[in-house]
Amino acid sequence: VQLQASGGGLAQSGGSLTLSCAALGFSLDDYHIGWFRQAPGKEREGVSCISRSSGRSSYADAVKGRFTISKDSAKNTVYLQMSSLKPEDTAVYYCAAVRFRRYSISDYYTRCFTNGYDYWGLGTLVTVSS
Repeated sequence: VQLQASGGGLAQSGGSLTLSCAALGFSLDDYHIGWFRQAPGKEREGVSCISRSSGRSSYADAVKGRFTISKDSAKNTVYLQMSSLKPEDTAVYYCAAVRFRRYSISDYYTRCFTNGYDYWGLGTLVTVSS
């Protein structure tokens, strides 16, 4: 069972990147997915989350309107499309999965950035130059 985050790299301010989170060994249809990031010297913070049915999503205020989370069940992959990137978006980005039965939908969305997660990917580095 593994989550593989990929797609990070170097982007210019105002540019775009799309991150992928592929699940190996389990179906993302049974899990809610969150994206998190940790910048150098800072604590990890929530970025976005999406329900297993893709019916609901949530974004941190810092990325709202610039990032879009989506899911492709056929590819068992969740994506984070990032646009209008800023230098402060520089961080290691992680995806995480929690089994949908662990929380009610309302509980999950109320605290999707602070809930416990069952699996974490290793992270992918995003660097945004000014």
